[in-house]
Amino acid sequence: MYILNKYKHTRFSVRELFFIVYLSQFMRRVLFTYLLFLVIGQMAIRAQQITQYDQFGNQIDPSMIPENPDSLHTEVIGLPPTLYQWHISEKLGNRTIVPADTAFTYFQNTNLVEGIKGHYNYLGNLGSPRQSRIFFERPEATRSTLFLDPFRGFFYEDPEDFYFTNSNVPYTNLTYYRAGSKLYGEERFKSYFSVNVNKDFAFGFDIDYLYGRGYYNSQQTAFFKGGLFASYIGEQYQAHAIYKNFTMKMAENGGITDDRYITHPEDMAQGQREYETQNIPTNLDNTWNRNHNFYVYLTHRYNLGFHREIRKEPENENDSIPTWIEEFVPVTAFIHTAKIERLRHNFRSTSEPTDYYDETYIYTGERASRDSTTYISTTNTLGFSLLEGFNKYAQAGLTAYITHKGSQYELMNRDSVSVDRYVEQEVYVGGELSRRKGRVINYNATGEVGMLGKALGQFRIHGDMDLHFRLFKDTVNVHARASVTNLLPSFYMRHYHSNHFYWDYDFDKEFRTRVEGELNIARWRTHLKAGVENIKNYTYFNRSALPEQDGGSIQVITATFSQNFKLGVFHLDNEVIWQETSNKNILPLPRLSLYHNLYIDTKLAKKVLSLQLGADVRYFTSYYAPTYQPATQQFHLQPDKDRIEIGGYPVVNVYANLHLKRTRFFAMLYHANQGLGNNKYFFVPHYPLNQRLLKFGVSWNFYD
Repeated sequence: MYILNKYKHTRFSVRELFFIVYLSQFMRRVLFTYLLFLVIGQMAIRAQQITQYDQFGNQIDPSMIPENPDSLHTEVIGLPPTLYQWHISEKLGNRTIVPADTAFTYFQNTNLVEGIKGHYNYLGNLGSPRQSRIFFERPEATRSTLFLDPFRGFFYEDPEDFYFTNSNVPYTNLTYYRAGSKLYGEERFKSYFSVNVNKDFAFGFDIDYLYGRGYYNSQQTAFFKGGLFASYIGEQYQAHAIYKNFTMKMAENGGITDDRYITHPEDMAQGQREYETQNIPTNLDNTWNRNHNFYVYLTHRYNLGFHREIRKEPENENDSIPTWIEEFVPVTAFIHTAKIERLRHNFRSTSEPTDYYDETYIYTGERASRDSTTYISTTNTLGFSLLEGFNKYAQAGLTAYITHKGSQYELMNRDSVSVDRYVEQEVYVGGELSRRKGRVINYNATGEVGMLGKALGQFRIHGDMDLHFRLFKDTVNVHARASVTNLLPSFYMRHYHSNHFYWDYDFDKEFRTRVEGELNIARWRTHLKAGVENIKNYTYFNRSALPEQDGGSIQVITATFSQNFKLGVFHLDNEVIWQETSNKNILPLPRLSLYHNLYIDTKLAKKVLSLQLGADVRYFTSYYAPTYQPATQQFHLQPDKDRIEIGGYPVVNVYANLHLKRTRFFAMLYHANQGLGNNKYFFVPHYPLNQRLLKFGVSWNFYD
């Protein structure tokens, strides 16, 4: 049964209408949850302070409220809002201060699935799976959450990717993106809220909701991420806690049936120059992937040390008398980190073409699939650290730790009823040598070796170093990284049971060595990076979309050159990435990836409004890019019978980017050059990009 839309004369099936109704109800739940969290946060603020305002209507910092009640009627001027943010290392909870996420340049690209500078291949719609064309940017292949890897960096956050905030006033960020029409376009809403109870303890929440309707058949995406977080940074005790919940629902269409609907529409539409995307036939319908993941993470440490008095110079020029203050100097730390994670993956289809899948293992008498798997893990790390800087001889910190990880996997059985359970135990011991407070050189070296269970025989060694020195009137930064790993491929690369893909492999460990170096010269706006990696027993998805291991060695060499130019208000940013692989049949990579951004950057309205107006282009050379398998949500080598080259097509976006006080706004004409070239706008075989679209976004920061 179909319903006729009176405006667009477009037919919707009952299933699609139910999906739209479901999403509208879901959006209401998202907004209700956001408002509930916001109210709770504001109640916490009110519980901790007396509400006072200065003459400008700004909320007064609690520390500025006079102790004498009779003086509450005096005029008090509030302090300007200040905040800082940081990341933590997942295993040991070490903090790294990072700039606040308020960047103006490239704000127009922050919601693009292909990445800010177009490094990723993806299926065309917002939220669809993606894979970086830059090999060194791909995640470690040993991750247990294989089904979430195509969404990593877009929705799936590790604890080390999360932004913690400390601020003297409540901090809120609201961001909204929109593109295209109401019928087929895309939307995304993000919020982040953090408040300090006192100078040490802060907590908050974040919400992220994405809905991509899709301009091609059966392409909808509906993702939701929500979480709570808290941090306590005291002299002796420090703690970080995160709870994250991810729900991802995605329709699968298997790509279009014939690329000529895009490349040569006149051959398919009786001489018409274009073919409506909604009417292009696709390989699959009534097919869905769902991923539901959550994790709870806690890292805390207790510091032992001593107090000492330090001299504080007077801040007032008229005051020449210094003061002495007491500070705590940590010497040793006892560390505990825990993480509980669960993933549920489901693949459903109710109508499958007879020749789309090569094999059927479970529902042999049906043209349908009901695949499912569950993964649960618990990880605990105990560590002891001698800290850096407690005296002049302690120029580095030294940490020893032990980690235990227990994992349970549930897979389907061929009888479609019983469940196959796999349990893996891993125990690692490791250490870290680090220097993070040096002015000229800093370094970090970590190593761990497996002692028991599946970890036996596995090891990781990572090292990085930062060097700063003066060159003429500028500071030069040199960064070097190196790693040696010997690790088993992830569980789902070794075992997976489903209707159309069923494997149990006994793979060897992958042995990898990698060396990278970077050179940054800020004054010259120059960035150079080069690296080489050697891989033995490389494990990949072959032309049948099944895991396979190559017994030989593969080398990958890469170099990146970034050079930005400025002449008055005119800017030209450039990035060139070159890659070479020793085995293009197993590990195909584009030789060149380019990004160029030409824009003007100026001030308007008495220099309170910043404006960037320009156009950027991303381009990569042709190569046999991996294709995509919906039943496993993985990218794999193209089958021999249908190999096509992807690339050689530039994508140009024209944009206006504005910044006014605490608000950022952009408007973009995405894929502005659509229809002007060869129309080979595919980043994944048989999955065309969206045609020309108008996109915009806005981001507000609130400090009250």
